[in-house]
Amino acid sequence: MVTKQFQNITLSRLGMGNMRLPILPGGKDGDIDYEKAGQIIDYAMENGINYFDSAYVYHSGQSERFVGQALRRYPRDSYYITTKYNVRANPDYRETFAQQLERYGVDHIDFYLIHALGDNNIDDYLHNGCIPFFQQMKREGKISYFGFSSHASPEVLARFADAEKWDFAQIQLNYFDWNYGTAKQEYEILAERNIPVMVMESVRGGRLAKLTDEAESLLRQAHPDWSIPSWAFRWLKRLPMVQVALSGMSNLEQIQDNVATFADDRALTDEEEALLFRACALFHDQVRVPCTGCRYCCDTCPAGINIPEVLKVYNSFKLEGAWALNGLKNVEGGMPWDCVGCGACTQQCPQNIGVPQLMEEMAKAAGK
Repeated sequence: MVTKQFQNITLSRLGMGNMRLPILPGGKDGDIDYEKAGQIIDYAMENGINYFDSAYVYHSGQSERFVGQALRRYPRDSYYITTKYNVRANPDYRETFAQQLERYGVDHIDFYLIHALGDNNIDDYLHNGCIPFFQQMKREGKISYFGFSSHASPEVLARFADAEKWDFAQIQLNYFDWNYGTAKQEYEILAERNIPVMVMESVRGGRLAKLTDEAESLLRQAHPDWSIPSWAFRWLKRLPMVQVALSGMSNLEQIQDNVATFADDRALTDEEEALLFRACALFHDQVRVPCTGCRYCCDTCPAGINIPEVLKVYNSFKLEGAWALNGLKNVEGGMPWDCVGCGACTQQCPQNIGVPQLMEEMAKAAGK
């Protein structure tokens, strides 16, 4: 396992995220399968991973407790635990922090973060007193390093980055969002301020683990022995401010592949990056429905579906996963499962989009 110096300690370049742990058959989010998840933790420790990320809300509050128990069999100075304060989950930061120490069964947290900074909660974090409190916990030795994770716009990220002297920051960073999101801007904001970057969503919640056939073919021709997810991690190795790349590994196969990728510091060459970006463009174009929002389809829809708006949600669903279907709550009119399959929309569509098939796909994904 390759490592990188962080202040006065050494961190593994691959970190283990603990938001997507295996759960018991038929169980709910908080029903972690301690045996299977424990095997993943053990493999991580045996193979040099020493950075374990969790949060107050992960697995309905059970992730921190599991990680603490799983790591208790190892010397406390052989690993670093990370967790976060979420103002919307529990505004009482003192109570939250006390609960987290109890859940982990430790007297200090190595890496502590303000959780999920966003455009709608920045003022809560800046003005509710939590930052001075956590800074005091750092002075008392109960926190070693203090940072924040962000899902905010670049403008809000920059404002928050300038509000304090941060030890590190965590952002969603991957080659897809570098090309089609704001990841490049966010990375540069932190790099300009010399704030080390911990990476979440390295493989975009698993979405970059499997691309379209044409996109994957490009990559496999270049390196038949590389897995598709390994391209995402090798791309991250190109970025000098990246300290740790997190992966929410849910089974042994995933962690074995990722550990193999981080057996050395081999990053993508310029030519390999260009190839990856070509594959990314193919993937983007092939999963995205090319709706132009002309609305020719809407007047003839007997179910009253706002088809262009629903197709925006469909595009998010194809890139983000089933959770993106929550965006349908913001769409007025009929829902995908109201579609009667008449095909009148397709007859009116200049792009010849097979709307009924897409509505059926969304309905099935939503369990309707």
